[in-house]
Amino acid sequence: MKFFETSKYFSFKKSTYITLRWIGIIGQLIAVNFVYFILNFKFDFITSNLIILLGIISNLYLIFGYKKTQLSDRSAFLFLMIDIFQLSVLLYLTGGIVNPFIIFILIPSVFSSSNLSFKTNTLLVVVTFLVILFLTFYSTDLPAPLSDHFHISPYYYFSIPVALIIALFFFNYFAMTFGSQSRLRKEALAKMEEIMAKEHELLSLGGQAAAAAHSLGTPLSTIKIIAHDLSKQFIGQKEIEKDIELLSSQVERCNQILKRLSINPVEEDIFIDKDMSIREYLSEIILSFKEISKKNFIFNFDQDSNPKKITKSIEIVYGLRNFIGNANKYAKKTIFINLKSDSENTEITIEDDGHGYSKDILSKIGEPYLRSNNPTFKSNSGLGLGLFIGKNLLEKNFATLNFRNSKTREGAEVIIKWNNRDLFNI
Repeated sequence: MKFFETSKYFSFKKSTYITLRWIGIIGQLIAVNFVYFILNFKFDFITSNLIILLGIISNLYLIFGYKKTQLSDRSAFLFLMIDIFQLSVLLYLTGGIVNPFIIFILIPSVFSSSNLSFKTNTLLVVVTFLVILFLTFYSTDLPAPLSDHFHISPYYYFSIPVALIIALFFFNYFAMTFGSQSRLRKEALAKMEEIMAKEHELLSLGGQAAAAAHSLGTPLSTIKIIAHDLSKQFIGQKEIEKDIELLSSQVERCNQILKRLSINPVEEDIFIDKDMSIREYLSEIILSFKEISKKNFIFNFDQDSNPKKITKSIEIVYGLRNFIGNANKYAKKTIFINLKSDSENTEITIEDDGHGYSKDILSKIGEPYLRSNNPTFKSNSGLGLGLFIGKNLLEKNFATLNFRNSKTREGAEVIIKWNNRDLFNI
């Protein structure tokens, strides 16, 4: 079914849903039997219990018949439809829209809105809306003797479904909005963890490669010397000379490969294994970008800036490199980096001479999957994941960040600030 093509992206935990259903079913059993046996009210008691039995059977099927630990979008939709049907029949038999328990008809759609797809939730909202309308005009009376003296104004009577419908759309809108934001944030955080894991892996790999290059350098040099001596001994013997030339060229090729490996696949992070001052970290990061970028990097710092070293932190390095890389990406010609560090605070300002942040997203900078609606920025912007990752990594390490458009230049500006007490205790 094409309608459920997104089902693999939406699901919720079966055990949680089963627990919630048991709570609802037990509540229904208590309410129906209490009203019938204790209060001695008259209504269709047998049919009501048969409808509750349907809920019990469906829950037992979920426990023993449905083997997956997560309910897919499609499965969740079917069971939530059973919940709506079961409750609507119970309400139909016990007063319809004036039954105080009518509020519970909203629960299945609201529960689904933060977990299931937009299409599925929309269908559940529509079904709930139709059920409310149906129960407004069609239902049995409230259980007797309550129905004998329960009379209300039509104005008040019809205000009940209106209030329910407004609540239905209101609750679902907010649940869907927060659910969507939560899913995006989880996805972005997972992406961040994946990138950091990869960074650690590459760093480890780079160290091993450098060690291999160092270890193999001596035997390859020895092979090169022997090849050179052999070429002198076999002058004039073309076949042997050819083989020796091939051997020498392959040795040279190995040297070039090892030379590249010794630089490190993540050469910008070679320095990460050391404890450095924030100024030294910035210098190394800028140097790594200068080797691959044609743009100008202007690094200003106080000569008497705090020389105290911070404990090596891949998170701080990666966070700073993300923002400098972002400035490098969007700058026209120049990136400006300013460091101010005294005994109290350390502040880093990163500016570029690009187009700056679009006004429609400026207040949301740092959120994942953020796109501007401005055509000028839309074609040349990413999804905001780099800023999201950098912001979270630095905030995790006690930094405060401020994003704005530069007051002195056209481009974007990021101000990263630490209290030194936090920075040097990381």
